[in-house]
Amino acid sequence: MGFHPYSSPYDWSRIASYKTVAQATNDGMVDLSVGSPIDPVPASVQAALAEAADAPNAHGYPATQGTDDLKAAIDEWFRELRGVDLKALNAAAVPTVGSKEAVALMASLLHLGPGDVVVQPQVSYPTYEIGTQLAGARVLKVADVADVDSWVNVPGVKAVWVNSPCNPSGEILNADWLAGIVAAARRIGAVVLSDECYALMDWRVAAGAAPHAQLNEAESTEPFSLASAPCALNPQVCEGAADNVLVLYSLSKQSNMAGYRTAFIAGDWRLVREMGEYRKQIGQIIPGPVQAAMAAGLRDIQAVRVQRHCYHTRLARLVEALRSYGYDAAMPDGALYVWVKALGEDCWVDMAALAKLGIIASPGEFYGATDRLRFSATASDEAIDSACRRLAS
Repeated sequence: MGFHPYSSPYDWSRIASYKTVAQATNDGMVDLSVGSPIDPVPASVQAALAEAADAPNAHGYPATQGTDDLKAAIDEWFRELRGVDLKALNAAAVPTVGSKEAVALMASLLHLGPGDVVVQPQVSYPTYEIGTQLAGARVLKVADVADVDSWVNVPGVKAVWVNSPCNPSGEILNADWLAGIVAAARRIGAVVLSDECYALMDWRVAAGAAPHAQLNEAESTEPFSLASAPCALNPQVCEGAADNVLVLYSLSKQSNMAGYRTAFIAGDWRLVREMGEYRKQIGQIIPGPVQAAMAAGLRDIQAVRVQRHCYHTRLARLVEALRSYGYDAAMPDGALYVWVKALGEDCWVDMAALAKLGIIASPGEFYGATDRLRFSATASDEAIDSACRRLAS
């Protein structure tokens, strides 16, 4: 059957004219639209990549399922930073060539098609919808996925997308809400697809919220070295079993490795094993040296701490400046974006006004909300400072 047609407002060429206006301003353009990291890749990652440049899985074919060292690093990362023991849950993991391809192919890899329904938040990352359309399945958008009554009785629901912390809003689902989603999905035989790419960017602790271990509700009594949002594979969320739960994670933001294309799927071993077999046949394999770099990135917690501090500081500065401009800006619960209601009649009116200041945001229409804008903190300190000056003037 092949891929089915798709349609989406998510087209960065639509903001080209606004960039032209912004570039013509006296101080030039400050691009706060695409969430593409600009900070250095950790030295540990660079060293691991160089050391593995002529390893056996560099001049030979690498393992689709990941090297033993990478698999061990993923297990350690879950155990030490998420309070999750994959083996105890009977869970498995497979590396992916970035998280976007995993998201876009997910419905197809789950054998979904016409007659099947995939639930997703109304405001969300556009590739959830595109991936469902590519498989030929139907998209069901709901205001709040945690409101299980909005989807649990809909015929044909086979998968449910969760994104916490959320891109673009920064909302974080607590463990009880996640547990309710998992339980409801299991009752109807659906799979929970939990996109946790911003998991280590939980800003509630910095704002004086409860300690991390309580937020994540982990069984371990050992303190975590970083705060993170609740995980769908937490034993208290999934009732001690990974059945019908898949978690997606990426190193693009935590370690500035977007160009390395390093991510993974973890969860129900039956689903992961089958996905690994398909990936082997279509060549969706992370290059061997990059697998070594990925393992290093997962283990370099200090580098993640440093990057986390950079993003928190930039977000705080952006929020203050956007407030001074008139937006109802607030520090997000998590992730890397400030999500605000447009001052004009829609996001495009604001895009035009901001472009005259040389500032480019993301139009909320891309994410399902025409009355909103998203400002990214993945710009340099100098760019953030410049944007703040313009917004405050």
